[in-house]
Amino acid sequence: MNPLGRLDEDRRQAREKRDPWAELCIVSTVTGGGEPSARVLVLRELPALKPQSPALGVFVNSSSPKVDEFSNSSTVAVLIYLPSVMVQYRLRCTLDPIEPAVVREAWQMRPETPKRMDWVYETHPQSSEIASRQALIDAVASQSRDEPLLAPDSAVGYVFHPFELERLDLSAGDAPHDRRRYTAKNDDWLEAVLVP
Repeated sequence: MNPLGRLDEDRRQAREKRDPWAELCIVSTVTGGGEPSARVLVLRELPALKPQSPALGVFVNSSSPKVDEFSNSSTVAVLIYLPSVMVQYRLRCTLDPIEPAVVREAWQMRPETPKRMDWVYETHPQSSEIASRQALIDAVASQSRDEPLLAPDSAVGYVFHPFELERLDLSAGDAPHDRRRYTAKNDDWLEAVLVP
């Protein structure tokens, strides 16, 4: 079985169980100084990029330190944990920028506050210091407009290209966990059973 199809199915089941982690992932990168860095991001399906098997990606703001970190290594690590179905995925991926037109279209589906935050980043880059919590709230409120907000050029996205994937099924009760590694080879996946 294509492990990405299995991941898609596990995420679907987790959504049905209202699992708050079904839409999230943890992305690990390396800083310019060689230090590890991890953060929780919304994991998006990008069917327009790969109709036969939805691609996965993230939308971010180019002012974020994570964008620089993406260029510090040829790969990123992605962790997806779905507690409602007791499954963990670990992916090693390369990544590519998402076409700006796809980013702009997806950006319109974001909630209002994240849209406003993208415009706040134009003057207050992500992770920069701000005078107070109230100053942040005021900066977000100042982005309120009568006309619909359009995506700023700093709104960007990246598609993940997994080349190695591990699935750990934690639902075996007293039996050992089921851990499998899938390695991409040409247009197929090689499967190996691992000791958990």
